[in-house]
Amino acid sequence: MTDESPTPPEPGFDRHMLEALVCPVTHAVLHYDAARQELVSRAAGLAFPIRQGIPIMLVDEARQLKADESGQG
Repeated sequence: MTDESPTPPEPGFDRHMLEALVCPVTHAVLHYDAARQELVSRAAGLAFPIRQGIPIMLVDEARQLKADESGQG
């Protein structure tokens, strides 16, 4: 028996694709949050979900970041 610690899930999408994606609101760089499976736009204060490996870049689907989340690096 092995005691394996849980690891964050691998993105179901090409990491190079992340470099081409920008926030649809501010056109700022997005940051990948592996734990939550989201692409985060700190500039807009939004987190866009990744569902079944597909980034959902719709403002209506984005989660509003809390004040303490948007300012962290």
